[in-house]
Amino acid sequence: MIPISYNVRSLAVRKTTTFATGFGIALVVFVLAASQMLALGVQKTLGKAGDPSHAFVMRKGADAELSSAIETPKVGLILAGPGVKKDASGKAEGVGEIVVVLALNRADAPDQISNVQLRGIPDDGLGFRDNLHIIAGRPAKPGADEVIIGKRLRGVFKGLDLGQKFEIKKNRQAEVVGVFEAGGASYESEVLADVETVRTSFGREGIVSSVTVKLEGPEKFDAFKAAMNSDKQLGLNAMRETEYYEKQSEGTAKLITFLGGAIVFFFSIGAIIGATITMYAAVSHRRKEVGTLRALGFSRLTILSSFLLESTILAFLGGAVGALCSLAMGLVHFSMMNMASWSEITFSFDPSPQIIARGLVIGALMGVVGGFLPAFRASRISPVEAMRD
Repeated sequence: MIPISYNVRSLAVRKTTTFATGFGIALVVFVLAASQMLALGVQKTLGKAGDPSHAFVMRKGADAELSSAIETPKVGLILAGPGVKKDASGKAEGVGEIVVVLALNRADAPDQISNVQLRGIPDDGLGFRDNLHIIAGRPAKPGADEVIIGKRLRGVFKGLDLGQKFEIKKNRQAEVVGVFEAGGASYESEVLADVETVRTSFGREGIVSSVTVKLEGPEKFDAFKAAMNSDKQLGLNAMRETEYYEKQSEGTAKLITFLGGAIVFFFSIGAIIGATITMYAAVSHRRKEVGTLRALGFSRLTILSSFLLESTILAFLGGAVGALCSLAMGLVHFSMMNMASWSEITFSFDPSPQIIARGLVIGALMGVVGGFLPAFRASRISPVEAMRD
């Protein structure tokens, strides 16, 4: 067995080619890990908005709140469904909400316009969600042209900061009176206003986009769903709130994964070619060394294994650097359009041990693929011919 120190010294001697190849592999692993972290962040951000004990109801056939409309009289029928939890006063715990999209100017680029989701909530809408808390200012007054904003929107769009005003509708100003957090959920990228304010501003009288109810327990969902979906006159579709937000994340997460995968594919080809060229150069410069090793009795398999190990060590070190650099992305917040709601949502990169481990394995595999042919060539070098060179 050839000592591993022999391979390490060889990599240290060829600093330039070693660095170039290692950097290429590090870049591949970084992009791969970052894209998967962002896809996971999208899923978790939207997933946190769902509660397993909540049932979510929309119009049958609608795939998102923006395309759903439920007549106000049906809200009472939904709240009277089986398994719906009641508070101390006997009132069913549920909210009917309206969702619309606003086109606002970004604060850092006034000429650039992006969509922001505006949610109209009833008087008890804030108390309905346990993870939503005011962190600055106060709640909006019912019926007033006041709003509260998620903390991830603060200062991102023109007029979206505490004490500022923006145009909720042409010639109708709304004042930001509070900022809230929601445990990292997608609500932190929304504007919340009184449901009547949204209705009168956008001509949505008599309807809501969705109804969310608290159930007595997750096990009560099947009975509630059966009651909602079986009544064809209601024309409603009930699902778990967690299921709804998982579906909302699918399109965006798949797009990120696809784009990241495409970039990684082309980058990885370049990195493998770089590893192959590096190892071919190593074999060419070390023909006499290889011949000496063969003359000393080392087998062709040992020579092949040694050079393959050297390529793998190089790739693994490059992959480790890329994986470590990708961890810094956990501090980054990234705004992009959610394909389901057509509004901008701020996501965060979510590192996980599985993603890091996957990056390291792929980095090492690139070393194996890129180093195999040069290692095979080294194993075929004749001791006699090598000593003549």
